[in-house]
Amino acid sequence: MQTEKFTITVEVVPPAGSNAAVLLSTLQSLKTLPIDGFSVATNPVAKPRMSAMALCTLIQQKTGRPAVLHCTTRDHNRLSLQGLLWGAVALGIETVLATTGDFVALEDRSKTKQVRDVDVFDLVKMTRTAGLRTGVVLDPHPETNGLKKAVERLKRKIEVGAHYVVTQPLYDEAAADELVEAVRHIGIPVVMGILPLRSHRHAEFLHHNVAGIAVPRGVRDRMRRAENPVAEGTQNAIEILNLARDRFAGACVMPPFDRYEILTDILLENPRC
Repeated sequence: MQTEKFTITVEVVPPAGSNAAVLLSTLQSLKTLPIDGFSVATNPVAKPRMSAMALCTLIQQKTGRPAVLHCTTRDHNRLSLQGLLWGAVALGIETVLATTGDFVALEDRSKTKQVRDVDVFDLVKMTRTAGLRTGVVLDPHPETNGLKKAVERLKRKIEVGAHYVVTQPLYDEAAADELVEAVRHIGIPVVMGILPLRSHRHAEFLHHNVAGIAVPRGVRDRMRRAENPVAEGTQNAIEILNLARDRFAGACVMPPFDRYEILTDILLENPRC
């Protein structure tokens, strides 16, 4: 993934099954959009999905654009992680996003175990040793005013070799400016997360139920009042993308509910793309 210019990546959730044909066709249809690559999640919300490494390989073969492999400490022990990283290199994957991974839901813990015999700092070291470009995540924990602690944790990730960082989704200028000030001196590129809103209910759910995401009251009120909430959420995403261009090294757009068609509105109707 390039960092010399503003880059736009799109987060992709693998299918819950072995057939990726529809998803790959959808991603191929985005070829006219100014997208620099795809970022492929690994078992998001701790539910089983197609292998992210397999999907990364298919995406690179079908679209000709690079794919970033999300690699978690949740799903693998050290042996498995080492094999995964060497396999990624062998398959032509150049970049990984090293994460802890979402926690397994309480109701699933009787049948699904978390591994975590290495922490995310060890994982970053392993990815660097394997020769992979390595990204990490910044979760400011807005629900607990945890930005200062999150930045200290980020500095530790940088010390062990992180090349760039992706933020949790942001929704207004105040949050963007606060983050810019907090990471001003970290010394690596910062990529802003953008998760477009679909409805007032979606905005409220993200704000109250998803750790790491805060949707400001003003934005939630806009969604509540909107005659066309989807269009309003898209407009907010366009505004945030413009903020990202002024303040960050790139943006990672996360289409909600596999609604990749909204990327056309966000990227082609944005005069600065």
